[in-house]
Amino acid sequence: SSGGSAWAAISLPRLLLGSALDSLLAPLAGLLLASRLRGRQTVCRGGTQRPCYKIVYFHDVSRRTSYEEARLACRADGGHLVSIETAAEQKLIEKLIGSLLASDGDFWIGLRRRKHDVDNSTECQDLYSWSDGSSSEFRNWYVDEPSCGSEICVVMYHQPSAPPGVGGPYMFQWNDDRCNMKNNFICKYALDVATEPLKPVLPEEHHKKYTNGTLKEAQEPVLSLAYILIPSIPVLLLLMVVTAIFSFWLFAKRQVTLFNK
Repeated sequence: SSGGSAWAAISLPRLLLGSALDSLLAPLAGLLLASRLRGRQTVCRGGTQRPCYKIVYFHDVSRRTSYEEARLACRADGGHLVSIETAAEQKLIEKLIGSLLASDGDFWIGLRRRKHDVDNSTECQDLYSWSDGSSSEFRNWYVDEPSCGSEICVVMYHQPSAPPGVGGPYMFQWNDDRCNMKNNFICKYALDVATEPLKPVLPEEHHKKYTNGTLKEAQEPVLSLAYILIPSIPVLLLLMVVTAIFSFWLFAKRQVTLFNK
């Protein structure tokens, strides 16, 4: 029927537009997040020693990001999603996150499986690599992870309210997850990243004085904590989405008009 044909004429460009929007919005979201990261304080070992980190935590679950958005945000800010290369560095990250007094919410790290077509197998664990190019083989998997399959990206588990699992405490251990899940994330910065003297940026209800502390395993003091809160979605992004939708509506309307002629 003409109605069915008209719908077919609309559905193809709609699918194409949806795919195009998905590919465009992830980099855009990453860049907008990066613009919010710039000027934020970093945490460096010993206060000045590199590498440095930004712990990006969202109170509002709806503002958390996919793996790709987080990766692009760190890249645009001059860093990478964190590579955790030693047990000492793992303990340091745990200390930083623990100081946030944050509620439930996992953190993306820079580990990701290189192949998409591997199901559960012993080979799977060998297919993970760091997005910053690190060759470190340090891993902190939970007892039954990675589960592989469609779960390709990796999070550091952070659910303070959850009870221990069958394999014991789960906090700060790693598990693979679907890359489109929404999480907090951690950026890591190389030797050439300049930093400002650090002061904690914490919500009033959690504000407390942090003193210098020494991480036993790392033997390096952590001077303070950067608590990065991402505000609501910028108006610019909303305007771009509305513009794209309106452009599609005009395009679809024109297609229907041409088809009816």
